[in-house]
Amino acid sequence: MKRRLPGLRWLGLPPLAGLTLLVLLPVLWMLSTSFQASEKMFQLAMDWIPRSWHPENYPNALHRAPFPLFFFNSIVVSLVVMAGNVVFCTLAGYGLAKFRFPGDRFALLAILSTLMLPLEVTLVPTFLIVHSLGWLNTYQGIFAPLLVDAFGIFLMRQFVLGVPTDYLEAARIDGAGEVRILWRIVLPQCKPALAVLALFAYRDSWDQFLWPLAVVSRDEYRTYPLGLVRFAEDYGNPQTEQMAVAVMATVPVFVLFLLLQRLLKRGFGLTGLKG
Repeated sequence: MKRRLPGLRWLGLPPLAGLTLLVLLPVLWMLSTSFQASEKMFQLAMDWIPRSWHPENYPNALHRAPFPLFFFNSIVVSLVVMAGNVVFCTLAGYGLAKFRFPGDRFALLAILSTLMLPLEVTLVPTFLIVHSLGWLNTYQGIFAPLLVDAFGIFLMRQFVLGVPTDYLEAARIDGAGEVRILWRIVLPQCKPALAVLALFAYRDSWDQFLWPLAVVSRDEYRTYPLGLVRFAEDYGNPQTEQMAVAVMATVPVFVLFLLLQRLLKRGFGLTGLKG
């Protein structure tokens, strides 16, 4: 057997550390600026570590706009979208992976083809449907078109393909129904995929701007990204407080990542996208 030199594995660490720092640099700048004095924004030389800390930027920003309401709206919409994607994408992925029916390949290709369509292409017809249902300025108008995603269906299908069919046939022989098979056999083996799907669905919904902008015009249903842009467009608000609001926008996704990190490591490490 060939033995690797112990020092070779350390050669990739400096480039990896440099790329990590490059990715984190804007986040560190945003975090540092959120604690700076407002006049620091207009100086060429920036203090990465503030000489004088101004934590009052956070409560001041929250009092200038109804951000607690915007935060609540985004939490509600993102949780519903995450739950919808987990449920519907799992059901669709299970059906496409373990059942054969006329046109199943065509159905999969039709679903995957929607990945090539940007939101701007489907924005107008989706808006007309939501308008005809009377869902403008409502929660369901925001989250209903986002409850299922083609990538989520494909992800779950690929993971479910890795579940041995013999397990399912044995369960059917024992009299188990499809719902019980899905709940007791399939889902326990797809937890990493479910974690990845939940994180992606929550993050995409939390960052969604264009669709809520199209269907919401009242503050009581405005989501956090809409409130953040509106806050930034008001030139009377200090830029340091805008950074404080932006920092708070990263907290929910970061918390969800911490909660799911063990499953996410397995989900990203598994070679489930095969077959």
